[in-house]
Parts: sequence; structure tokens; C-alpha cells
Amino acid sequence: MNHPPAPPAPPRTRWWLTSRARVGFVLAVPLLGLVNEFLGFFMLVLAIVLIWKDNPWEKAAKVVATIGAVALLGAVVPDPQEKDAGGTVAQADEKGAAKGRTVDAVTTPTPTPTAKPRPHAADYRGLRLDKARDRAEAAGFGVGDHNASDDGKSIWMRSNWTVCFQETGWTWSDTKTIDFGAVRAGAPCPKEDGGAVPWPKMPDLVWKTWKTARKEVVDLGVPADHVMADTAYVNDTLPDEGEYDGWRVCVTDPSAGSDVTLDAWVTLELTHPDNGCPKSDREHGDRPNLPDRDDDGDPDYRDPFPGDRNRDSTFPNGLPRGSDGSGGSSGGDDRDWNCPHTRWC
Repeated sequence: MNHPPAPPAPPRTRWWLTSRARVGFVLAVPLLGLVNEFLGFFMLVLAIVLIWKDNPWEKAAKVVATIGAVALLGAVVPDPQEKDAGGTVAQADEKGAAKGRTVDAVTTPTPTPTAKPRPHAADYRGLRLDKARDRAEAAGFGVGDHNASDDGKSIWMRSNWTVCFQETGWTWSDTKTIDFGAVRAGAPCPKEDGGAVPWPKMPDLVWKTWKTARKEVVDLGVPADHVMADTAYVNDTLPDEGEYDGWRVCVTDPSAGSDVTLDAWVTLELTHPDNGCPKSDREHGDRPNLPDRDDDGDPDYRDPFPGDRNRDSTFPNGLPRGSDGSGGSSGGDDRDWNCPHTRWC
């Protein structure tokens, strides 16, 4: 007689999915939390996963177990704010008995890290910018430069700039650096980096002789060939160079008090001492003229014949006329005029 086959054995439950294992993981949370708060937190996560994964418990039991695990870990992990709490100190009284008292937490100031001193560098001020850069790079510096004035111009042709300021420092990778503040060669340095260039001011030169005034302008740093002489009166003419050293200054361009910058051109308008200067209250653009009674272009003070327009300082015997060079006051349309330095040409 054949017997029916035995039913297959039910699958065996894995040990960590048993109720005892789940309870054990929950109880292990505070134990590991006492050893290390991170181990306690890890065990808490693992216990919560086992409580809710494939667990036949009622939902209410799962919630209670989860809250209990969290509470157990919270009971053993100290509050971070209480880590610096004060302890109990012993204070001896007059009889030598020790009494305990609780002291408030004392906040210890965090020491400020000492700033790393700036790297030492040679003094490159006064050097041409290109030479200063070469020397600093040879000394192991990373080099930068900028315009030290407030005019906002970019640096071009470093050989035409002069170092006024320098500052060293460090990069995040501990490379030493130096930054140069420079101005155009020949310009004075500002009082501080990024300030205005203290250009020299045009002096008041009115009624000083050409020779004296020119020297004062050159002493400001203006090249001698940038100082020009002109006449203060439209119909006046300067004599040959060297012959107007005693003439007087009436007007300067730039005017007194103006900045005398690099590459400035200075014009001094002169007059013969006997003529004086034009009136300063004339309207702008009103070009002054010296008296010229015969209107021959030769001012009266130079014209030996101020009432005869046919004779002046250039032609005291009269203007030459005709092809034969003879003088006279009449002639035809074939007159050949030869009248340099007169208003007729």
C-alpha cells in the first residue's frame, strides 16, 4: 500500500527577520550609541529598516518600535550644546572640607590664526617697470602691475613707465607675488597708490622777461624745445632769436595755475616793453593790434615813417616798383611788387 508523499517543509525564516532579531537590533541602538554616536546612528537606521521590511507586526507596533529606537539613541547621545558645559569643582572652606558646586561654562576664545608674514622683496621703486619686472621674476616672484594714478589709462610699453609702489603677498598655492604701481616715466608719483599725480603748476609769468620766464618753465621739467615764443599783438613780429630776451610776457598757454603735464607745449606771448600788454578785460577772441596809423602792417613803434604807408622799417626809401627797381608813387598795372614783411603781400 502506497502512502502519499509528505508535504514539503515550510521555508525557513532568515534569522535577522525574526521578531527576536528585530527586538535585538532595537536594543543594540543605545549600546552602540554609548560607544560612538555614529555607530548608534547606523544601528538605528538598520533597526528601522528591519522593523518595517517584511515584518508581520501590526502597524501600530512598528510605529512604537521605531519611536522607541529613536528615543533610546537620543537618551545616550549628548546634546552638542552641552559638550562645553561646566563641571563640578571642589572648593575648600576654612575648615578644609570640600564642597561641590557647579560652575557655568566658560567660553574659551578661539585663537586667531597668525597671518603669514609678507615675503621680503628688494626695493624696486624708481626703476623702469620692465626692469623691475625682470628682476622680481628672477627672484622667484609672480609679478603684476597697474597704473598707480587715477587717470585710468592702461599700461603700454612698460619701458615708458616708472615704479612708484610695490606690494608683496602670497597666492593660495603659497607662491610669492609682487604687484607694482607705476606712472609714466617723468611723471611724479602720487601720494598714495591710485591717487592724483601731483603735476607742477604753471607759474604766474606776466611781465617777466622771455629769458627769465623760459627758464622757470624749463625748470618745471618741460623740454626747452617745447617752450615757444609768440607775439601778444596780432600785427607785431618777433625779432631774430636772441634779440627778444628782454621782451615781456603778457599771456601764457597753459594759464597760470594749470597742470603742466608730460609732453606739454608752453607758449609765451610777448610784447616789447614800450608797448605794454593788451587789456586783460577784452572779450574772448578779440585779437589785439598795435597802433598802425598808415595801415601799412608796420606798427607805429617800429615804423620810422608812421604817416607814410609807402615807407616802413623794411623799406625806408619807399616800396620798390617797376621792372627797373625805381621807386615812386605811381605806375601802371605792370608794377612788380617786392614787399616782404608788409600787409601788401
